[in-house]
Amino acid sequence: MIVVTGGAGFIGSCLLASLEKRGVRDLVVCDWLGGDEKWRNIAKRDLFDIVTPERLQEFLNDHARDVEMIFHLGAISSTTATDGDLVVDRNLRFSQTVWQWCVAHGVRFVYASSAATYGDGASGFDDVASVGGLAHYQPLNLYGWSKHAFDRQIARSLESGRPRPPQWAGLKFFNVYGPNEYHKGGQQSVVAHLYPKIAAGEPARLFKSGHPDYADGGQLRDFIWVGDTVDVMLWLLDTPAASGLFNVGTGQARSFEDLAKAVFTASGREEAIEYFEMPDQLRSTYQYFTQARVERLRAAGYTRSFTSLEDGVATYVRDFLAAADPYL
Repeated sequence: MIVVTGGAGFIGSCLLASLEKRGVRDLVVCDWLGGDEKWRNIAKRDLFDIVTPERLQEFLNDHARDVEMIFHLGAISSTTATDGDLVVDRNLRFSQTVWQWCVAHGVRFVYASSAATYGDGASGFDDVASVGGLAHYQPLNLYGWSKHAFDRQIARSLESGRPRPPQWAGLKFFNVYGPNEYHKGGQQSVVAHLYPKIAAGEPARLFKSGHPDYADGGQLRDFIWVGDTVDVMLWLLDTPAASGLFNVGTGQARSFEDLAKAVFTASGREEAIEYFEMPDQLRSTYQYFTQARVERLRAAGYTRSFTSLEDGVATYVRDFLAAADPYL
């Protein structure tokens, strides 16, 4: 049995699809479905159960002998979240509870961290897992801080010699795009935001730059196709000896202009890009550059190549965004 918290969300539902394709039979989703279309992300899956987070510990205790691994991907992932108490409860305390259960029952544990832990990137993007190394990073928003706080707690626990799960991994996801992100609204990837406008013949609208080192549309991100993030998690499932804190990005930063051009090409439309002023509330927390260092992931044994931006966007547009059924 494999449990995926946040299993009805973006990355979690894509992981479930691949696990099912592999033939894993007992798949458990821990999530809230709410009143929107989020349920469609798991509508095609054959699931053992769907459990709300409030019921997870009871469910795990009832099935302790059956659970092989927990992929803990559930969190408040909005970079504009402002309710500190709620974010601490969902992103920090709940993660602590799942970690401790895995420790107590000898269950493998993989969790979602984030590139948002690196803040403005001034201290680099090294996925160091030590207490001292993590102390250098200063996240720019509440979401990033909550993920960073859990990374630091794990590091402190490990350096103190406390018990740990038989396998543990924290994954610092960079800018992920792909199917099943539609419920995220304003937090969807730029690809998902641009495609409907470009398909309708409208120009792509990108932020102007407020930084002298970056042209309008020249802000850089490490964009990664969701299938690549899933491949990393499947590799961890297949590699019980691999533990650590790992960046999950391509290692190659690309501009938002490159991204927009890839959407135009995939949509068969002429390029037309307009630039507009960045909202005031984003200026102080905006990242102009992110790029994963993937040396530790490679050193741990992950050898697969990452999908190029152009190929990933083309697949997303052709097979999902432009399809009658956009769900995986």
